[in-house]
Amino acid sequence: MSDDPIQNPTSPARSHGRKTLRPVLKPRELMTPAPDLSGVWKAKVLTLFPNAFPGVLGESLTGRALTEGLWQLEAIDLRDYGIGKHRNVDDTPAGGGAGMVLRADVLGTAIEDCMAGIRGNWPLIYLSPRGRRMDQALMRRLARADGVTLLCGRFEGVDERVLEHYGIEEVSLGDFVMTGGEIAAQALIDATVRLMPNVLGNAASTEEESFSQGLLEHPQYTRPAEWQGRPIPDVLMSGHHGEIARWRRRKSEEITEARRPDLWQAHLDREAGGGDD
Repeated sequence: MSDDPIQNPTSPARSHGRKTLRPVLKPRELMTPAPDLSGVWKAKVLTLFPNAFPGVLGESLTGRALTEGLWQLEAIDLRDYGIGKHRNVDDTPAGGGAGMVLRADVLGTAIEDCMAGIRGNWPLIYLSPRGRRMDQALMRRLARADGVTLLCGRFEGVDERVLEHYGIEEVSLGDFVMTGGEIAAQALIDATVRLMPNVLGNAASTEEESFSQGLLEHPQYTRPAEWQGRPIPDVLMSGHHGEIARWRRRKSEEITEARRPDLWQAHLDREAGGGDD
């Protein structure tokens, strides 16, 4: 589903951030260095492609929240920590094999610099196809943290000693391989930021959508009342809120059972146990 409202919502009250902004900002201007805002969730991204950020994060509601200081983003260029005149960041795999591996000495220095002075609950995550798959529970946990540091891999990955030394959590976008972790990092940030107060402007939205109750979301409809001979279900036009809620719940259960047997079984187990996550 899309988070963009059909009508422009009333702008949320600002509790943090800059006091003035130009009326139009280009995406990269959202990354202009600025002092850290006290108490504001921040994503730090270690990447070989800092110009990939903010990317889609600079658009729509996440972009507006970024300009309003509801969250912060810092892209850190790993090439700045490269070795020698050519700023080398990788080398051939020990034991042979194809591709290149990001060096432990380069990553170690970058991580130490990035994490210096950080206090509180601040996870360090490596975007990796062998990590646990992202889910809504992870995003809720990260939204409650003070911030997150994301390491975007490239080539054949990173030196294993770095992951072991810093106790880095590995997280995957899905069971497939991409050329790097930047797209996965943006997906993780987007899914986390939208759970924060005042970002969506409607807290009920995050309570009713897919995965929030362990079920996939019910179908959604809007104008026109009939399209291509297909009307909006009568119950949604009835104004009977109790019946609407029951219909939506039933549809969520039907869709989850049909499309995601794993989620459906987990839902049944929770129901049998008499509690939610």
